[in-house]
Amino acid sequence: MSADPQFQPSKHLKAVRYEIRGPLARRALELERQGFEVLKLNIGNPAAFGFRTPESMRRAVVENLAQAEGYCHQKGIFPAREAVVMDTQSRGIPGVTAEDVFMGNGVSELILMCMEALLEPGDEVLLPSPDYPLWTAAVVITGARPVYYPCRPERGFVPDPEELAALITPRCKALVMINPNNPTGSVYPREAVEGLVRLAESRRLALFSDEIYDRILYDDAAHVPVATLCKDTLCATFGGLSKVYRACGLRTGWVYFSGRKDQAREYLQALELLASLRLCSNVPGQWAVQTALGGVQSIHELTAPGGRLGRQRQAVIDGVQRSKHLTVVHPRGALYGFVRYSGEKREHFDDQAFAMSLLESRHVLVVPGSSFNVTYRDHFRVTFLPDEETLAEVFRRIEEHLDGWQASVV
Repeated sequence: MSADPQFQPSKHLKAVRYEIRGPLARRALELERQGFEVLKLNIGNPAAFGFRTPESMRRAVVENLAQAEGYCHQKGIFPAREAVVMDTQSRGIPGVTAEDVFMGNGVSELILMCMEALLEPGDEVLLPSPDYPLWTAAVVITGARPVYYPCRPERGFVPDPEELAALITPRCKALVMINPNNPTGSVYPREAVEGLVRLAESRRLALFSDEIYDRILYDDAAHVPVATLCKDTLCATFGGLSKVYRACGLRTGWVYFSGRKDQAREYLQALELLASLRLCSNVPGQWAVQTALGGVQSIHELTAPGGRLGRQRQAVIDGVQRSKHLTVVHPRGALYGFVRYSGEKREHFDDQAFAMSLLESRHVLVVPGSSFNVTYRDHFRVTFLPDEETLAEVFRRIEEHLDGWQASVV
């Protein structure tokens, strides 16, 4: 009798990582099944922490269910795409029509589609380091190569366009921005955004801008939509309902194209082909887009200093400031703090080992910083979606854990 066949994963998945839901998260589930309560700070899922989608959006979905039972156009329903167009106009972005908008099952699907339609094996894409790991995955799955440009902690995680310029080769096809940034919470100042735009234009690179957190801002941070500055190359901007509108489960995202669309007709046709192959994106969620973008932006109440997100962000900052071991660049946007171990015996600190031991002994789940494609191993990411009391308890446990770890290192 012959041995059972062994089915091996595709080789192009060897470089794909998504540790936010990887071994640590699986171990956390095992601990929960054993009866332990795990404090989870690994995923930016607002509903898991009691945040609700605005009632007007829920009502828009329910009232349009009768129109959402069949497939729609591969690019999405017209009211949703037109709402995105109206939003671009309110931001001073010229030249976007409903034909330039693609709706997707979240931004994640659209990122994968946009890279698949563009890249060949051996091509290169400039990605920020740290990055959101889906971007790296979308590049390597095509056989292309990610080239990381540094966003250094000492610069507040803001990239330097001059450093990027030195990384560009003839194989480079695109430049990716994540602003506001996940995992660091950095919000790029106008001069940095403009520098990256001018670089992409001068080197004939497509510019992809992940702006899913565009309205989640703190203190005096101001988000500069890249499409307001990019005129002389193809520009793709990604947004959606998941974060700003606390509607992750609706799986409704979009990408719109601006700038030199005349240089990309065949590419956009290829993207529409991929959109057609998956038939269409989730239709019920699309009916919430017009209400979301055209209604009251309740996110501003949450991000204000006295709002829930504003207070919880401050709780992370306070927890770090009380620590003997930790530092953090204050997040100015998004939902995360990228925390650094700056205590004694730093040369022995390993973010992966720390995260697993913290989970096993203190039942706190964080994401190692190296999960976000950085070369250093002294950071970890936390979300500040939990309430202030939970965050205070998290940092109390982290401090105790680091006290014990530091004492144990010879």
